[in-house]
Amino acid sequence: MTKTMDLIMFSGEYDKAMAALILANTAREMDVEVNMFFAFWGLSLIRDPDNMSNDDKTLYEKMFSFISPKGPEDLPLSKMNWAGFGKRVLLDMMDDDHAPRLKDFLKGARKKQVHFYACKLSVEVMGFKQEEFLPEVEIVEAKDFLKGALESNIQMFI
Repeated sequence: MTKTMDLIMFSGEYDKAMAALILANTAREMDVEVNMFFAFWGLSLIRDPDNMSNDDKTLYEKMFSFISPKGPEDLPLSKMNWAGFGKRVLLDMMDDDHAPRLKDFLKGARKKQVHFYACKLSVEVMGFKQEEFLPEVEIVEAKDFLKGALESNIQMFI
């Protein structure tokens, strides 16, 4: 019997995304199937900074896309961000300890075949397009994700 863990990623903050991806990577190392569902602010984690697009977007969607984080390294801290200074301090401390960064955990999760799902409604409301996400991201309705989550061994909301 396959064990599964389902994570709903609602937060768009660096430290919370780190926690989610540490759990996802660790679960995969334990041979647990991992499904991550990204909604609203969590979508910033799976945006591909090299594939931003303003084609076929309304003025509001273009403005929102411009001010939204462009991927994992753009995410702020949830506490003590201090206009980015707090994050800089945290990253320096991580470098001092030779700790991997968020982008490294994301790369690991991709290699370990964590399943990435983007909430269809969130994607539409925020004006994002499929091509703006990492190639592994599948856009699905919430009910499709929840069907599997109902059978999951572990469910988490971050």
